[in-house]
Amino acid sequence: MITVAELERFREILARPLVTEKSMTGAERGKYTFRVPLEVTKPEIRRAVEALFGVKVVKVNTMRVLGKPRRYSYRHREGRTARWKKAIVTLSEGQTIELFEAS
Repeated sequence: MITVAELERFREILARPLVTEKSMTGAERGKYTFRVPLEVTKPEIRRAVEALFGVKVVKVNTMRVLGKPRRYSYRHREGRTARWKKAIVTLSEGQTIELFEAS
């Protein structure tokens, strides 16, 4: 049984899916990509996906994405975009997440 607090935490972990050409190609093979907080671990991501979508996760790969340097027009300041973490979740064969399916 999942508590309300756990459900809220799972929604924070899987804040949003990454929808790009590359991630959509992966979705055809059962690999789904999410943007997750930096401090989240692979077991937490696995539990969140299994609880929220009712699927069986085979593997979770993560990577940290560094912020890119940017110039801002205000006084010619330089800065960086925020760092973030990407999670690629592989599901067992034959399972899908309908959030990613094209209409």
